[in-house]
Amino acid sequence: MTCYNLRRFWRQIFPIVAPVLILAFSVLTTTATTVDAMEDGKGFYPPGFRSSMAGFLPPPGTYGSNYKYFYSGSASGAAADGVALDQLGKIDLQADIDLDAYVFIDIPSIMWITPHKVLGGKLGFAAFVPVGWQDISVDVDVLATLTLPNGRAFTGGAQFSLDDDTINFGDPLLMMVVGWDRGNLHWNVAGVLNVPIGDYDKNALVNMGFNRWGLNTTLSATWLNAQKGHEITVAPGFTFNGENDDTNYKSGTEFHVEFAVMQHLSKAFAVGVTGYHYQQVTGDSGAGATLGSFKGRTTALGPNINYNFLWGQTPVSTSLRWFHEFDVKNRLEGDAVFFTAAIPLGGARPAKQ
Repeated sequence: MTCYNLRRFWRQIFPIVAPVLILAFSVLTTTATTVDAMEDGKGFYPPGFRSSMAGFLPPPGTYGSNYKYFYSGSASGAAADGVALDQLGKIDLQADIDLDAYVFIDIPSIMWITPHKVLGGKLGFAAFVPVGWQDISVDVDVLATLTLPNGRAFTGGAQFSLDDDTINFGDPLLMMVVGWDRGNLHWNVAGVLNVPIGDYDKNALVNMGFNRWGLNTTLSATWLNAQKGHEITVAPGFTFNGENDDTNYKSGTEFHVEFAVMQHLSKAFAVGVTGYHYQQVTGDSGAGATLGSFKGRTTALGPNINYNFLWGQTPVSTSLRWFHEFDVKNRLEGDAVFFTAAIPLGGARPAKQ
């Protein structure tokens, strides 16, 4: 790449990279002193949901997608206690705790890109309905006299385990998005609302629903040189959580930034690296947050493969990505895999000016 092309590339990509770097730097520096996690150690927006081509919106029309999400992780100490807080109480100083979790969620969705424009951008709406399976097991080695919230008492040296699993529907998600294109740049702003009507039981160790309202906002931007196949995507965002009225627990605000650097080898095939950084920027609160602020963080990297093909006369877009987590605090640490497939369900129509 010549110096001229490098300067041209930087001028094109700088409007994407600069705000993200500034935002990420601000979040990291303002939270570095208190990086202590969400209720049950998880949020309704899974980091890594957005990756390659996240800034691109298709032409007006109706589209069907399916997201398959698998996660396997473990935690110990305070992080494990935070996941099983309702069953264990605040016992991380009285016991050694180890936790293993497995999650598989299928998320069918439908998206409608309308023929209307908002501020010059394409307007779209989408709905997601997660259904899946979760399994958690907790092993506890008691160090001192311990009494659980349910009244069970243990003396030092005792051992016990907790296990739970569920197969059920989670909270549906509603999204509104507005997207723009200019040359090689594609970007959009999206808001996703978590509607707390999924399966939830405050006495269960694991739940598919969250029993709280939530709003995730994300700016996704993609720079794509179609001739050379170079792609850079970044997607910073924040998740705002309401209070769980059953537990009087209000989870803090979460920051996440997802990214992908891809090489499109053809119109059908692309490979690259993807990743995310997650950090809770405000502490948990409420009477149920007995562990205090309990902020969490995690970072992940992994490969990303995109493949597009025709199924009969129907174009199908697929993406497979794997994330390995590291630098984790007060959350499960493990591996996440996303597989997505999308097809058009209705013909595109010219956009109204």
